[in-house]
Amino acid sequence: MTSRIPHLLEPHLSLPPESSLVTLTSVLGASTNWLVLRHLHALLKPTTPSHQHHQQQQQPSYQTPHQNNSSDPDTSLEQQDGGAETAVLLVSFLRDLPFWRENLSRLGIDLDAAGRRGRFGFVDGLGAGLFASTAPPPQQQQQQQRAAGQGWERGLASAEPGEIGRVVLGEVERLRRSSSTVVAGDGEGRRERRVVVVMDGLDFVLAALDPGLGMGQGQQGVGEASGTAIAMKEMLMELREKTHAAIVTLAADDPLIKEQETTLEKQHAWFALNLAHEADMVISLRLLDTGAAKDVSGVIRITHRGARTKDHEYLYHVGGDGGVRVFERGQ
Repeated sequence: MTSRIPHLLEPHLSLPPESSLVTLTSVLGASTNWLVLRHLHALLKPTTPSHQHHQQQQQPSYQTPHQNNSSDPDTSLEQQDGGAETAVLLVSFLRDLPFWRENLSRLGIDLDAAGRRGRFGFVDGLGAGLFASTAPPPQQQQQQQRAAGQGWERGLASAEPGEIGRVVLGEVERLRRSSSTVVAGDGEGRRERRVVVVMDGLDFVLAALDPGLGMGQGQQGVGEASGTAIAMKEMLMELREKTHAAIVTLAADDPLIKEQETTLEKQHAWFALNLAHEADMVISLRLLDTGAAKDVSGVIRITHRGARTKDHEYLYHVGGDGGVRVFERGQ
């Protein structure tokens, strides 16, 4: 069923520990779209009281698949903290809201309903005028105003790190204050939601903005052509301080990481390698080393910082209907 998360990925898509950074890397031909969709599914799936009690009996997140005793693949993977809900803020620079709405509806998630409940927010980075230094055209301004009227969708006036940080932090605060009713041993209460920010295609901004943006005192030593990357990194650090966890997608193609000759390559390599080293978990997608195969779309490798959890490498296949199968080599 396309509504179920592959069981081998269940423990890795649960709510990350507080202050965690999860980095999802892709290459041309092995997109992270399906992986982000399943992260959103795991975080947004409605939780019933019986499921809450069931999850409290489970092992902590990031355990190995063999340690996960859940018998219900559709059970919410969100770690429960007294029953408080998790809210998700999706910031997408490569795909618009209709893309996420349509594909998540196939997985059983109604984004509009989640937005109205205060569990989901969307920041449209695709229409942020990445290649324009002037104000957005009137039509785009009207679209942003209509989005703001919905209460849970926002636009960006520009894609500069300062503007991204300002809008995202405002939305994080709105989602956090949208408290939810929780059930405790002595009755019902109110608790602020934990907010997970998902930033899809943040590295794309590096290719669109002035590479010298954000260069200041004490920053020249990191190398040329990294000004925008530094500003973006500082913005992301601030977001991590004010959210429960952050999930970031990055391109990791060899020309962007290994060559480091052009301005884009230097900026991208500096940014991507920094996030990879800081991440608590890196999930990387790549193509098969032996070439294309009908029943295999690529390889997924899951690496954890520290030795408390074993790393894993699996094969995966994305079907024409959007369903995903993850399996061991040789299966």
